[in-house]
Amino acid sequence: MKHFKPATLAASLLAAALLLPAPAMAHCDGVDGPVVTLAKQSLDKGNVNLVLPWVRAEDEPAIRHAFEHARAVRVLGPEARQLADGYFFETVVRIHRAAEGAPYTGLKPAGHDLGEAIPAADQALASGKPEALEEMLVDAVRKGLHEQFHNAHRQARFEADDVAAGRRYVQAYVPYVHFVERLWTAAAPVGHDHAPAPQAHNH
Repeated sequence: MKHFKPATLAASLLAAALLLPAPAMAHCDGVDGPVVTLAKQSLDKGNVNLVLPWVRAEDEPAIRHAFEHARAVRVLGPEARQLADGYFFETVVRIHRAAEGAPYTGLKPAGHDLGEAIPAADQALASGKPEALEEMLVDAVRKGLHEQFHNAHRQARFEADDVAAGRRYVQAYVPYVHFVERLWTAAAPVGHDHAPAPQAHNH
């Protein structure tokens, strides 16, 4: 069995967990994100293959159709080019997000706030050095776990007949267990596929 350093494992746990609950926070729908950037290059270079990795194989015909349509229209003038490009960008992003089970809510403007994790992940890939990203994730995992744990632990001792105190404990216990469960589920090996969504914990 392969063994991991605690810091590396913690970073992997949080990195995966961040992807599970909030797909809307991904930057694939930004006009300066990787999907639209490659869609632009595809149109400018006449090579749809540049953006095809961002869609499933079964969605490729729809992307090729949109690409050919956009290429034919954009030569009609500046306004037609703008409309054709926008149509293609939206088509690619919508189909990409649908494959992830995320709704399409329109293209986001360049420079919109992505938080800390996504820019750090991209920077790590660009530099080829994951150490700063790992440190950031490990700190976040440790802080989140300690907060959840200590909150539950403080409420754990109560008299059997003190129902109000028992409810306060349950209100602290459930988020704590769900936090740990999400991290554990996110860390499950799934090959190259997305990690499965955690199942509801019954209480």
